Amino acid sequence: MKRFHIHVHVDDVAASVAFYSKLFAAEPSRVEADYAKWMLDDPRVNFAISTRGTKVGVDRLGFQVDDAAELAELSERASAADMTLLDQGETTCCYARSDKHWIVDPQGIAWEHFHTLDSAPVYGESRKETPPATASACCVPSGKPIGVSVEPASSACC
Repeated sequence: MKRFHIHVHVDDVAASVAFYSKLFAAEPSRVEADYAKWMLDDPRVNFAISTRGTKVGVDRLGFQVDDAAELAELSERASAADMTLLDQGETTCCYARSDKHWIVDPQGIAWEHFHTLDSAPVYGESRKETPPATASACCVPSGKPIGVSVEPASSACC
């Protein structure tokens, strides 16, 4: 079963942990000085924050899968849609060892598809292969601007 993934760059992990813990009515499943993660079941989401991005806001989106077959299915979908796919293979990112690949949407937002294999004692590792262009954080491919910018509220909504 897939779990939606959202990674947000924050300036202050402690303040953000306090805010999101109240918002989700749950404590994070992992907290480090520069990182925190909530594995929520309702809604089914892997919500992570860190100080490792280039600007405050949504850093990347993605899907976390439960097994290699689901990861292969997402890779096949990307290939069938003629999306450029960067297969990163096994890597360490966000205090986890994962098998992953990346796609970037037309706006430049990075999407990671990954299967977590184990936890890791470090945030990331240097890669054999660099994702499209260079990485602004341990994990995020760049090239086009990555992230979602939030515009000021207007009188109209949605």
